[in-house]
Amino acid sequence: MSAFKTEARLDVGNFTLNRSISPAWLVRATAVALAFALPCLAPNCFNTAAAQAQPANLTPEQSEALAAYDKALADFKAILAERRAQIDAKQKLSGLAGQAVYLARIKVISTYKDLTDALPSRIGPPNKFGVPPAYFDVAIKPLIEEYAALFASMQAPPANAQSSATPFKDVFELGRGIARAQGLDAAAAEVAGRISLGIFFAETNGKQNIGNARSNTYKGSLQTGPSEDRKGRKKWVAIKQQVAAVDAALAARDAKEEARIGKGDQRYNHWTAVRNGLMNAHADLFAQLPTIMRMLPDEIDQMKFFQLIQLIPTPTRAALQSGNFESYRISDARIMGYLRNNSIFTFGKSDRAKTSATFREILDAMWLFNSKFEKARVKYTEIKAQN
Repeated sequence: MSAFKTEARLDVGNFTLNRSISPAWLVRATAVALAFALPCLAPNCFNTAAAQAQPANLTPEQSEALAAYDKALADFKAILAERRAQIDAKQKLSGLAGQAVYLARIKVISTYKDLTDALPSRIGPPNKFGVPPAYFDVAIKPLIEEYAALFASMQAPPANAQSSATPFKDVFELGRGIARAQGLDAAAAEVAGRISLGIFFAETNGKQNIGNARSNTYKGSLQTGPSEDRKGRKKWVAIKQQVAAVDAALAARDAKEEARIGKGDQRYNHWTAVRNGLMNAHADLFAQLPTIMRMLPDEIDQMKFFQLIQLIPTPTRAALQSGNFESYRISDARIMGYLRNNSIFTFGKSDRAKTSATFREILDAMWLFNSKFEKARVKYTEIKAQN
């Protein structure tokens, strides 16, 4: 893969909306916009509680933060309504239709963090997404759910994608098989399988063969680009015999999937996409799992480590080799920019102002990945029970 994977999460290129709008589309868009704009009328509504907790006389800084959040929230509602109306009307979307939606969501979370920094009384209760309350207004939960639903529609697999009936089991067995081929014992190899599930959830939320509404490069079950896929395939060829020696069933399944995809894009066969993605970025580090597990005994931290290999591989490998991973500090403005562009130190002025961070701070700032890795652990437990 390239030195740093950025496009899938940070592409901020020009976004051109399809402006072919019919009267029926306008009516539908207005209806959806009004639905999102409806106030919460429940007696226990968090918006009401927050308003009651808000001081009557705000400082200029607090007023500015509140106005910025209100604007960001209005913009988020508007773009959600617009995309929903386009999708429901079966309109053709522009190339990177998810980018504006994504940036609007980033703005909402960022301005809310600025608001709670200026006005701590606006910090609400915990939320179902596991986002720290200072970053998340629980009143926007329906908007975030609509955001996820829109992306599920915009990133649906193409018609020619080759799905698997056992996508999670495939990911686990590929990770485990690759690790066993590198000489790991059974217990460590199963950790490799769990970590592979974590990467799958981090990249696609556990959805196989998806496209990418924010990138024309990264596709499939592990969101790889063409060059990454080719490199992973080449590395697989070099290790195939070792894999067959330790797991004949895995090798047989691989031969079947290779024949199935033929000369097609291997990123759109779930098995080959995962296999090539793991081989490209992670396989060589599976051999160091015993060291990594001692260094990071927490399972979620282990998955975060391998996700950082996806995002900033060179600094992460340097930190591993340093012998003091958690204390290893990143001060390169370019690397900090890559982290911010991948939802780490992204939200709010105080986070974005950081000019350096230790890997311990980076791991702690990866809270947006926590729920994904918890899902991976649940799937791992289910697979273990089935086996």
